[in-house]
Amino acid sequence: MNIFVNILIIAGSIFGLWGGAVWVVESASRLAKKLGLSELVIGLTVVAISTSAPEFAVTVSAAIKGQSAISVGNVVGSNIFNLGFILGLVAIFSNMKTSKKLLYRDGSLLIATGIILLIFFYDHTLSFFEGVLLAGTLVIYVIYLIQHKEKGEIVEEIPTGEFKWLDIPKLIVGVGIIIISADYLVEAASQLARVFGVSEWMIGITIVAAGTSMPEFATSVVAISKGRHGISAGNLIGSDLFNLLGVLGTAAIIHPLHIHTNEYIGLILLAVSYVILLIMMRTGWKISRTEGIILILIAILRWSIDFIFYF
Repeated sequence: MNIFVNILIIAGSIFGLWGGAVWVVESASRLAKKLGLSELVIGLTVVAISTSAPEFAVTVSAAIKGQSAISVGNVVGSNIFNLGFILGLVAIFSNMKTSKKLLYRDGSLLIATGIILLIFFYDHTLSFFEGVLLAGTLVIYVIYLIQHKEKGEIVEEIPTGEFKWLDIPKLIVGVGIIIISADYLVEAASQLARVFGVSEWMIGITIVAAGTSMPEFATSVVAISKGRHGISAGNLIGSDLFNLLGVLGTAAIIHPLHIHTNEYIGLILLAVSYVILLIMMRTGWKISRTEGIILILIAILRWSIDFIFYF
């Protein structure tokens, strides 16, 4: 009965994270427009932050509770989900174009961040100072994008519609739903891990990560169903950068994060997967259907390796 209840709580929490994120993205974007911010700034900041709100809430909640395995596992798992399952799924339905700027600017930073995390976590701890460096890097990156973004370059999709006074309570309620859902998700996932005898890292990198990636996944599915190609590799890479720099950085500032040796191996595999992705982006300057299938298989393999390490 306890297992069934926890499963229901996890399902409800994931739905809450998704619904709360939708409300926050829509209301915050309309409010930003009302305040006179450009669509470029809204896409790179308001929408990017809002879509990563589930990862942020879950990671910070777990960090505060001293459950670092879920904190780091959630970010690693979300990134695997974004650049494995979601990017792979979209590529299967439509070849995704890449560019030199995406490869050398964003892709290079992604690999550099993966390497920096390996250095920072070498002692199995992400300290307050290291968290500040990560978060600071994200701020510099966003400022650079705003200053150097070219006309017509794809950014996060901005919700349409005019601002209404109901958007303010929707924004507040949406944030509240995300925070409450994250807390319940972390607690239920931890109990489920103890019941089945698996590590919190394994739960964080799979169930929790998939749950917090629902906004990106839902957006991609809707885009595919409508025949739109607006979901780009750039947006998903940007989401991963925000998770690694912003989410992990902020969590470490609030509470230092600690991992074990097996979990460090997971970070190594994540960095390797980034290298493979960039090679795919360079071949023909697109991610083909075949490469999309390969990305999904790599994501499954990554999870399988973690599963083997913890059993």
